Amino acid sequence: MQCGTGFGAIGQISRMLIIPNMLTFSYPWLFLLLPLPWVIRWLTPAHREKRQGLVVPFLVRVAELTGRTPTEGAVEMQGGWLRVASVVFSWITLICALARPQWIEPPMVKHVPVRDLLLAVDLSGSMETKDFTDGQGYTVDRLTAVKQVLGDFLSRRKGDRVGLIFFGSAAFVQAPFTEDLKVCRELLDEAQVSMAGPQTAFGDALGLAITVFERSEAKERVLIALTDGNDTSSKVPPDKAAEIAKDKGIVIYTVAVGDPRAAGEEALDVETLQKVAKTTGGLYSFAADHRQLDAIYRKLDQLETRKAQTISYRPRRDVYYWPLTAGFLFTLFQHSISPLGRSRRDRRWKGDTLPGPQPRSAGVASESPSVSV
Repeated sequence: MQCGTGFGAIGQISRMLIIPNMLTFSYPWLFLLLPLPWVIRWLTPAHREKRQGLVVPFLVRVAELTGRTPTEGAVEMQGGWLRVASVVFSWITLICALARPQWIEPPMVKHVPVRDLLLAVDLSGSMETKDFTDGQGYTVDRLTAVKQVLGDFLSRRKGDRVGLIFFGSAAFVQAPFTEDLKVCRELLDEAQVSMAGPQTAFGDALGLAITVFERSEAKERVLIALTDGNDTSSKVPPDKAAEIAKDKGIVIYTVAVGDPRAAGEEALDVETLQKVAKTTGGLYSFAADHRQLDAIYRKLDQLETRKAQTISYRPRRDVYYWPLTAGFLFTLFQHSISPLGRSRRDRRWKGDTLPGPQPRSAGVASESPSVSV
């Protein structure tokens, strides 16, 4: 547990390096390897052995002529400080590259809908009856009034995925679930009376909606069905479809429009619409004019408030080549100026009486260390 806590602390420190919340390391624990060369050097000292040095009979005479005093031990060629710095810096950049540095890009925010909303609109022949008054006071047919109200309703559905089902004698999907509300409004505006047949297949529309929702992964599923008549051509009874929808977790809101005093095929089956809504946990509403219809959808807008899940993601880009490039350039710089340093030393040695590195051996047994790695 303590070891895990230590690595966690190292990870937090690495995330604050250079620029906070912008540069991080995937394997920060590799920085524990930084002192490894010094530890190896400390645990394994350089190899030393004693052996007979070169015997020079006239060494004393040479020493008198040069004014130098012979000492014991072998000559060790030492590199300059720049070479040491190059080796150390290269090791550090190598560890940085192995730790997998990553540059964190600016956050990308995506709003994921958590609810799918399906609109079912009746396009039977009775929808062309002109008994509605629009917002400007003109008498329009029922479908035109529905388009106006649903258009405003869709404009307030940002954050939801919306689909369209049109039904008459048969039901069909006009638009699958989409977040493009503009396309939904255009498809709704293109709808025409009786384009799906003159009759009303309300039960089939509910069954088709259940099938559409099977492809949905949203947590909340809502169906708003609008009709102006009773079911006259469905193969699936509306109450049976409502029970299946309840088992699937689908909430159905039913909206009735038209004349409640109508008879025959155009009569409103209020009892069925109320039962469908009640079975699934929804509401039944009736609108006799444009104002009431608009009030109903505004009420539904309040009941089904917009919900969305926000997902924030920050892309990560590997930048291991940054430290590798820095180490390579520094090493290249060190090797490029090393000949200049040797040239200066050569010119300085030429002024001496005895050129070359001066031995520290006087013909006695010496201890010659070897270079350890």
